[in-house]
Amino acid sequence: MAEPARERLKVGILLPHVETRYGGATARWGDLLSMTRLAEDAGFDSVWTVDHFTLPDHGVECGVLENFSLLAAIAAVTSRVEIGPMVACTGFRNPALTAKIAETIDEISGGRLILGLGAGWHAPEYRAMGIPFDHRVGRFEEALTIIHGLLQDGQIDYEGRFYTARECELRPRGPRPGGDKPHLPLLLGSSGERMLQVGARYCDQWNTFFSFMQNDPNSIPALREKVDAACRAAGRDPATMVRTASIMVGFPLPGERGRPDTPNVIKGSVEQIAEQCQRFVDEGISHLCIYLDPMTERGIEAFVPVLERLKAMDAMTAAR
Repeated sequence: MAEPARERLKVGILLPHVETRYGGATARWGDLLSMTRLAEDAGFDSVWTVDHFTLPDHGVECGVLENFSLLAAIAAVTSRVEIGPMVACTGFRNPALTAKIAETIDEISGGRLILGLGAGWHAPEYRAMGIPFDHRVGRFEEALTIIHGLLQDGQIDYEGRFYTARECELRPRGPRPGGDKPHLPLLLGSSGERMLQVGARYCDQWNTFFSFMQNDPNSIPALREKVDAACRAAGRDPATMVRTASIMVGFPLPGERGRPDTPNVIKGSVEQIAEQCQRFVDEGISHLCIYLDPMTERGIEAFVPVLERLKAMDAMTAAR
């Protein structure tokens, strides 16, 4: 069996559009714009958002700026970086609407969107918005069927237990219309067995998040085997599933509050941090999404030497 395909290493950052996550403060659009432009100019390959209405922080529910609205704005002010949600909850929106939103953002960006999708996990935000929290995997499977069908074929006629899309068309098509042409990539943000079974049928990429795999590269082999098994069960070569990981990297910057409650934060000198990040790459991860601690402009600047070292190491590997 072939090893999972890996192109050149990509490295992205996650934006702090959650209350209190901007070095202890709350980021406004101007702050997020500054971070985005800094990341693109510094050579990062991608910029990511989260899709939540609220998130807990030491027992307090913190608000979150809406994910797709931010991605549309980011698409309009960047020219090179890939963009995407890490990950969009299919339960929050009608799946046909999600496909429409994604196609529109892909149009604005000129074909740079990666559509990360998941089933969600934080019950309080479901309750607050009056969204059903039951049968999340079943709802995800139906939603992904509709989203994939619309993005790939431009149309679908579907009736399920939870969602219906009758004679539904996606027009006008974006810059990647599907069919035999490269289509807008779908990324699965889950390691649950049932979710992997669904994702193996429809998704191009898979992500594991630091809070679920303890920010530990030693956890990747077992997770990789789960992904491989799901692909084989779906009749698919595991090498066709791109492997990505979201990891937390911390810098002790005076005057900026970090997240001391998070275990196994990657820290140290530039060389030490690069070596620890490289351990994920050695396990088959080809796209790293960096959750900086603190998530600020200073955090980005502190990581740039690490980014340069990782790219140099990847170039050396490719040249062998």
